[in-house]
Amino acid sequence: MKLDKFVIAIIASILLAYFFPQPGSSQSPIPLDRISSFGISLIFLFYGLKLSTSELLRGLRNWRLHLLVQGTTFILFPLLVLLAFPFVHGEKQQTIWLSFLFLAALPSTVSSSVVMVVMARGNIPAAIFNASISGIIGIAVTPLWMAPFLQQHAAVDTGDIYLSLLLGIMLPLAIGLTLRPWLSDFARRNTKNLSLFDKTIILLIIYKSFAHSFEAHIFSSMEWLDIGVISALVIALFYLVYGLTGFFARRMGLDIADRITVQFCGTKKSLVHGTVFSNALFGQTAAVGLMLLPLMIFHALQILLVSIIATRLSTRTTNT
Repeated sequence: MKLDKFVIAIIASILLAYFFPQPGSSQSPIPLDRISSFGISLIFLFYGLKLSTSELLRGLRNWRLHLLVQGTTFILFPLLVLLAFPFVHGEKQQTIWLSFLFLAALPSTVSSSVVMVVMARGNIPAAIFNASISGIIGIAVTPLWMAPFLQQHAAVDTGDIYLSLLLGIMLPLAIGLTLRPWLSDFARRNTKNLSLFDKTIILLIIYKSFAHSFEAHIFSSMEWLDIGVISALVIALFYLVYGLTGFFARRMGLDIADRITVQFCGTKKSLVHGTVFSNALFGQTAAVGLMLLPLMIFHALQILLVSIIATRLSTRTTNT
């Protein structure tokens, strides 16, 4: 298996922030915060242009599959992390736990979920529907999971969070949906370029976040053992959710194509939404880099693990 190029770019962005943090620091004359905020708005405007309302309407029929995917994404994932809360002690552990809750509360993503479902010969229309609708649901649900625990660490105004999401995400998304009749063909023709733009903005946000964190020495108390433990917990969380979604899908009588869609979409977490929501939820605090760490490890490992699983499933000869 080849290492995903985007994963390599993420690692390069973090290394760049470590060795050259000045352009992304709080004292930098380069307005990276404004650039990334504008880029985020464009990402969701383009997302609205590419979002097929006809696909969404057609997908509504398979309600059991959709209920299981969205329930996994927004209920099962966070609840599993919440189970560990009584065992968390000390400020360092609480911060790491909060970063895992942030990972668990995020929506699924469209591109990689659908690509993996196609590779494994799953239910492609259902994958498109669930990955698309998940991003919209997450705008409302993710802050609801995070706000009570953020308020324990700092004064957080939930109204400000939703206002930021409304102006930075929902408004551009609505504009994109409105312009679909005229610009959807443009979005389809330029899918690769728009995807490259999305990834560039994500890398910019990652660089900026980690530059702030390195500047404030947020990672100074972390050792390689901590990174190893976080990685192990991320893998355990993935396999636990993957196994549970497969179990529930079988109990509900879903066929193998539907089970593939449930397990692949239900275990995916969006790095796009993660980087965007980190700005709204955590502001410009130096802890943003730490909050994104489990998500980026999860993103890389999930691509690798699901690619292996999808390759194996693609060789099956039966649909039972």
